Amino acid sequence: MRAPDSRPLARTEQRNPRSTSIDRMGTAELLALINAEDRAVPDAVAGVLPELAVAVDLAVAALSGGHRIHYVGAGTSGRIAVLDAAELIPTFGVEPGRVVAHIAGGTHALTHPSEAAEDDEEAGRVAAGAVAAGDLVVGVTASGRTPYVRAALSVARGRGARTVLVSANPAAPIAALADVHVAPDTGPEVLTGSTRMKAGTAQKLVLNAFSTATMVRLGRTYSNLMTDMVASNDKLRDRQLRILAEATDADVARCRQALRLADGDAKVAVVMLIAGSGRERARQVLATARGHVHEALRLLNTRVT
Repeated sequence: MRAPDSRPLARTEQRNPRSTSIDRMGTAELLALINAEDRAVPDAVAGVLPELAVAVDLAVAALSGGHRIHYVGAGTSGRIAVLDAAELIPTFGVEPGRVVAHIAGGTHALTHPSEAAEDDEEAGRVAAGAVAAGDLVVGVTASGRTPYVRAALSVARGRGARTVLVSANPAAPIAALADVHVAPDTGPEVLTGSTRMKAGTAQKLVLNAFSTATMVRLGRTYSNLMTDMVASNDKLRDRQLRILAEATDADVARCRQALRLADGDAKVAVVMLIAGSGRERARQVLATARGHVHEALRLLNTRVT
């Protein structure tokens, strides 16, 4: 089947033969069908892990070189990208402006329908206006053909940035604008063309994995503990103390004292508690180790398990 303009239909736009009788199903059967389709999404993402690994390495290179990551998307894809970028600040202590998200239609599109905005190529070019050589631009579009994203990727490549496309269409028309195309094939949706469903779930999984792996590679964790998180409320301050206790086997009183001496920097407190070093020495070795706690402890000749 082809689209009205004679282009082949993207997989995300094709009709799902398993759900043609969806409007005659009872509630339990309907939910079971949706759940069965959803269960295929992680397997689709697993199939593109090699491409995702390349994207992560590009992101690590960009951020470690002092450059930025830009997400660019429209509709559901853009909203997922905005969410992922925003959560990196409190979770990993990422400085505002290092990972930014651009959504077609601007902030209004976060809570209001803005479908026409995805066709605005000029807005896509403007969104990429702050992109510089060394940056990484990640276009997010289920169909892999969104004009707003296409324009942004084109400008980014012209400025010397590296580019990634995240889509749910292995045959995405704009894939040629990307250095790497991450395209989990989630197939036709339960509701034809409703890409907020399986395609959107896949994009959430891909971006979560992409950003988390990037942050871990950059040393923004110690083991599987969020040592760089921003403790901005009582719940998070309690979590920070628990993280210190887990990381060091020290009691809460010692962790609280170390955190105070470290001016609230949990990573410095971890090194102080494990290596028995002073604050300034801990800061010095962490700087040398580019924030990687295990490497800092190695420099202090401290054995850790």
